[in-house]
Order: sequence, then C-alpha cells, then structure tokens
Amino acid sequence: MDALRLRLGLLFFAVVCMDWTVLAMPLYWLLPRAAGTWVGRWGITLVFREYLRGLKWIGACQFDLSALDALRDAPGMVIAPNHPSLLDAVLVISRLPHVSCVMKAELMDNLLLGAGARLARYIRNDSLRSMVQLAVADVRKGNHLLLFPEGTRTTQLPVNRLQGTVGLIAKQAQVPVQTVFIETNSPFMGKGWPLLRRPAMPMVYRVRLGRRFDPPDNVEAFARTLEQYFHTELAGAMLPDLPVTEHSR
Repeated sequence: MDALRLRLGLLFFAVVCMDWTVLAMPLYWLLPRAAGTWVGRWGITLVFREYLRGLKWIGACQFDLSALDALRDAPGMVIAPNHPSLLDAVLVISRLPHVSCVMKAELMDNLLLGAGARLARYIRNDSLRSMVQLAVADVRKGNHLLLFPEGTRTTQLPVNRLQGTVGLIAKQAQVPVQTVFIETNSPFMGKGWPLLRRPAMPMVYRVRLGRRFDPPDNVEAFARTLEQYFHTELAGAMLPDLPVTEHSR
C-alpha cells in the first residue's frame, strides 16, 4: 500500500505542476511584470497547497505547518529554514504566498518547475553577485525571501555548516532573518535517498518558528552565530538518520 501511495504522490506532483506550467508559460509573456509576479507566487502557493492536501488525503503524510501563518503578513525578511528534504520549500511556500525563492539553475530550467518559477520571478543561483542583487531588491519591496542557509540538503545532523549568503542579503537589504525549523520522522527525499525508494508512511512533517535576528553587521560572525543557534534548537528535534552516498556529497 505504501508503494502505491508513493507512486500516486509522485504522479500527483507531476500532474499539478504540469497543469500550472501550461498556464504559466503564456502568462509570463502576457502579464506585466508586477502582475505576473503576484499571480505566479500565488499560483505556486495554491499548487503546493493542493499537492500537500493530496498527500494527506491518500495517507502518505501528516503536516503541522500552522506556525508559518504568523509570517504571512509580516514585513520583508529573509526566511531561513534547515533543509532535511526536497519537500522543505514546498512546505514553506504552501503557506506563504509572497515569497521569492532562490533556486538552482537546473530547477529553473526544469520542465515541471521552470515556467512557474520564471513567472514568479524566482531567483537563479548560478551567479552569486546577480543572485544577491536580485534578492536584495525583491526583499526591499516588502517580500519574503526563502533561502536555506545550509546551501544544500542536510548531510550532517542536525545541520550542515552554514553559508554566509543569508547574512549578506539581510545586511544589504537591512531586513531581519527569521529562522524556521522543519522536523520530520522520515528520510524521504533527503540527500542520498533514491526517489522511488519506498519510505514508511505516514511521514510526519512539522514546522516551528525560531528567533528573528536583526540585520547583521558582520556576515561571517553572523553565520557562525546562526549555526550555533541551529545546533542548539535542533539538538532534540525529530530528525531521521539521513542516508548519504558518495554521489550525494
């Protein structure tokens, strides 16, 4: 039964993303930039919300994401979660419609995700300078920026060594950094987990808010402070052992 749930979940994700792609492609060219960005971000939120609702309905997952609702009308900030799985961005964006997301270039070019991401004016990470400039400009408009300070999915529990990009953007934009902690009992879609490998179900995901840090003065010092804070907050968190292979490092 869990094998069926896994395949249904993957199929449902492909279907809802493809449906949105068909709409997003012409809207990118037809709508003015501001309107297209608004429609694009709301559209992705609704698509991801529907996808999570489907996972819950088939008994694959249980979610407690209500803590994120407190951020919906908050002013511009960098949202900085830990990153145990590929579902993390989906979890956050499903509750927050005014989020810009920094994405890997290959995901921006992906058939299922690319058109929607371009309509929403998500930010490519293939050029650090351009990425920082675009992120600062967007968050200064009062939007939220979703950026995982680990830079990749967690390979060293409870958290990888943190990069300085979160602090750099927060410093330049003069916005706070809101920490978010994602907990799960499942290694599904963690680093090194094969996509079609069946996990135990139902998988549990819950999110809680952490401390909101003021814009830093020293980016490197802030990264180390943030890393220590993540270690402290995640020390007793619900996190599975993550399979790591040589190919996933």
